[in-house]
Amino acid sequence: MTGEKIRSVRKERKAGLDLLEPDEEPAATGPTKANRGSKILSGGNHKILRSSSQQNQNHGDTDGAYPVHECVFRGDVRRLSSLIRTQNIAQKDLHGNTPLHLAVMMGHKECAHLLLAHNAPVKVKNAQGWSPLAEAISYGDRQMITALLRKLKQQSRESVEDKRPRLLKALKELGDFYLELHWDFQSWVPLLSRILPSDACKIYKQGINIRLDTTLIDFTDMKCQRGDLSFIFCGDAARSESFVVLDNEQKVYQRIHHEESEMETEEEVDILMSSDIYSATLSTKSITFSRAQTGWLFREDKTERVGNFLADFYMVNGLVLESRKRREHLSEEDILRNKAIMESFSKGGGSIIEQSFEPVRRQSLTAPSPNTISWEEYITAETGKAPHLGRELVCKESKKNFKATVAMSQDFPLSIESLLNVLEVIAPFKHFNKLREFVQMKLPPGFPVKLDIPVFPTITATVTFQEFRYDEFDDSIFTIPNDYKEDPSRFPDL
Repeated sequence: MTGEKIRSVRKERKAGLDLLEPDEEPAATGPTKANRGSKILSGGNHKILRSSSQQNQNHGDTDGAYPVHECVFRGDVRRLSSLIRTQNIAQKDLHGNTPLHLAVMMGHKECAHLLLAHNAPVKVKNAQGWSPLAEAISYGDRQMITALLRKLKQQSRESVEDKRPRLLKALKELGDFYLELHWDFQSWVPLLSRILPSDACKIYKQGINIRLDTTLIDFTDMKCQRGDLSFIFCGDAARSESFVVLDNEQKVYQRIHHEESEMETEEEVDILMSSDIYSATLSTKSITFSRAQTGWLFREDKTERVGNFLADFYMVNGLVLESRKRREHLSEEDILRNKAIMESFSKGGGSIIEQSFEPVRRQSLTAPSPNTISWEEYITAETGKAPHLGRELVCKESKKNFKATVAMSQDFPLSIESLLNVLEVIAPFKHFNKLREFVQMKLPPGFPVKLDIPVFPTITATVTFQEFRYDEFDDSIFTIPNDYKEDPSRFPDL
């Protein structure tokens, strides 16, 4: 396993433990409090004491409302089998948990496998921001982690295929164009700001074909890797050949299949079981926009040109990055080794660690103590504050408020919806997913020609759309040059 693969899986959580996602829905975000800062929380199986009248009142509201959740909670596989074809197994309860969450947290393996066999969603978060895969890593059963990881990858591939007809139709209706945008990464950490990269990306769109040229191959663990890459999507090609990445320096190409070998999956499980469980959510519930002001004595709304486009500048208020990191499944040895690896990365010595580090095949952990919480206590607990199920929590939580600006232009020829259709193709790669998530927010009128995006708790990226023009291109820019050779392992994490 290459160091590049190890670094990518550790930081990007390709398995679906997402680095940065907007709020899925207006659900409670857990017990964190504003201005508390980082704090280690520890809590095990405990009961919530409430008045009998309050319990009865809440129980009356929820009695029978979650039949699948209840039979999973009780480990009743036979009843689950009878319900699973007629009930919504993706439903969230008042704590944001799906039946699969409960099955994994409580170690009810037969229920979990039955739910997975019926395609229960894996990439879904509860009110505390954790997916079933995150809870499986905490519980520590290797077989369950592997099953969830495989199902997650399968569902991700199916999602891409489901979107393909709509995406191709939208691209066909969109005019052909050239778009250039710049990334500039900044940090409030002085030493870190010196090593952060910038990048100029060029996007060509013609018919149902897209090409993205970039010089920033990877930006992980505070290290950037430069190069000359081209991602080409050909919508009229066979699905197995529609996506390719070119290394224009080495003159090789690799087809992107989004599938992994058995060995790669097992290695990824080893890494997940030996790493922190990390979740970062960009909270957008309280975001507001106010016009940015300029001038010393006579203040007025700020309007400037960005590239060739006149834009109104806005301040983004209430942008909060909530991050959580769990490590109850880790040994002291794991924690010390991970700390040494990250320190080596930050000092520029990552390559030495990568060469010597090979993940050890991890065995399942001893199961946590049996749960003592009753279904009634669970379902009548205060909304979003369920009694903890599973292994005793060791969780570090933090919040960071971001100051951001966005420049909106009424003159830009492309709409946000059209941009989202283009980003749907290239967003799975690196930092473009952050851009897609940000522009999906309810923005002021116009097109965001310049905006600030939090990508890590200490790093913000400024994206500027420098140039746009409708144009026609030679078909050759969407094909693999004749002198390029195929290298299926050039990019091990694609």
